[in-house]
Amino acid sequence: MFDFLILGDHFNNVMEGKNRRKFIKSLSAGFAGSLLFPSFTTANDSNHIENDFLFAKEFENKEAYWELVKDQFRFAPELRYFNNASLGPSPIPVQHATQQYRDLLDGFPSKYMWGEWKEAKEKTRKGVAELFSVSEEEIALIHNTTEGMNLIARSFDLQAGDEIILGDHEHPSGTVAWEVWQEAKGVKLVRPELPLLPNNVDEIIDVYKKAITPNTKIISMCHVVNTNGMILPVKEISEMAHKKGVLVAVDGAQSAGMFQFSLHDLGCDFYAASSHKWLFSPKGVGILFARKESQHHLKPLIVARGHKDESIRRLENYNTRNLPELLGLGAAVEFYNRIGQENIHSRSYELKDYFLSKVRNNPKFKIKTPNSNDLSCAIQVIEIIGKDVREVKAKLFDNYGIDCRPMSSFGLNALRISLAIYMSKRDVDFLVHALEEV
Repeated sequence: MFDFLILGDHFNNVMEGKNRRKFIKSLSAGFAGSLLFPSFTTANDSNHIENDFLFAKEFENKEAYWELVKDQFRFAPELRYFNNASLGPSPIPVQHATQQYRDLLDGFPSKYMWGEWKEAKEKTRKGVAELFSVSEEEIALIHNTTEGMNLIARSFDLQAGDEIILGDHEHPSGTVAWEVWQEAKGVKLVRPELPLLPNNVDEIIDVYKKAITPNTKIISMCHVVNTNGMILPVKEISEMAHKKGVLVAVDGAQSAGMFQFSLHDLGCDFYAASSHKWLFSPKGVGILFARKESQHHLKPLIVARGHKDESIRRLENYNTRNLPELLGLGAAVEFYNRIGQENIHSRSYELKDYFLSKVRNNPKFKIKTPNSNDLSCAIQVIEIIGKDVREVKAKLFDNYGIDCRPMSSFGLNALRISLAIYMSKRDVDFLVHALEEV
């Protein structure tokens, strides 16, 4: 077995008790009240909440602040979780809020399933919309990225000979949807090859530019590819596509919550994401963005009473659904906002830089993720020279309790390392030490 660092003792040594108590209180405040009265925050509370988080500046040791953030996530004993790109955890306050929603629902099922939580659901929608700087009338609350990509792919009445561009690094959930709903009708799926380690965004833009023809109707692309963590230039490609009358659909599973961006600034027509990764919501909750000008293209996957609703809500009309998990997304957005989107953005890149500083010049390793901050963030893929990635993954878990994803496609033979906000630099040191020993 392996030794596991108990961080709780470290917190007590490096933090003043007053600040620690204030931190825990600020993360938990608001959740309990929102359960009985379905409102996450009020306009009068917003300034208080924002100022409450400014106390982080009181810590001279900023790393100690992130140690406290880590303390809000509860993992299995002796587990070091570097696999957030597969599935993220929910912090303790979000777990508690979601469980209390479940308890309320089971205490009076019909009341809370049909009607009582209408306002809370809309507040969740608004919170998501504000996070991505769009209107709540452009956000549908769905189950996951796969559902969103299926909804998009099935909506279009494309004809034989029409073309859809799908880069070769697309996730299967995105490609299969287009294969089933469009390729079977004779629509051509164009699969251009993306560079694995581009030096700049222009190399990627050029790939899509060359792939567009007069028959191109849609570009479907990842924002961040799951294979090696490469960020694709959605904004530039959307601008290019729209000039040619081409729509752009984006798989945002690996970008939503990892770093800061505006969906309107990206310029895409549609964007689907699972909030249970980098937004740390309950599992099985997702987001679908559709620009107002492009919503008329979309049709619901499931039809029920209300399917003629002209608003984006027609796309999420499942009649009975797991509302505690959906409202748990609202709690997750509140938790996320209390830490601060800019803080999370900066921390994601800080962890990336710190990790790379430890491994970049080591001849035992080869980084297989683009280096530029325009092209990568908190997902880094690393090969241990001369070692089979499956064996390395097994040894890391068996000997050190490290969980990460082995990637074999595209000749990567490398580990996918997710660097999330619940990690400290000490965790990164532990990881690098384990990689060196393996």
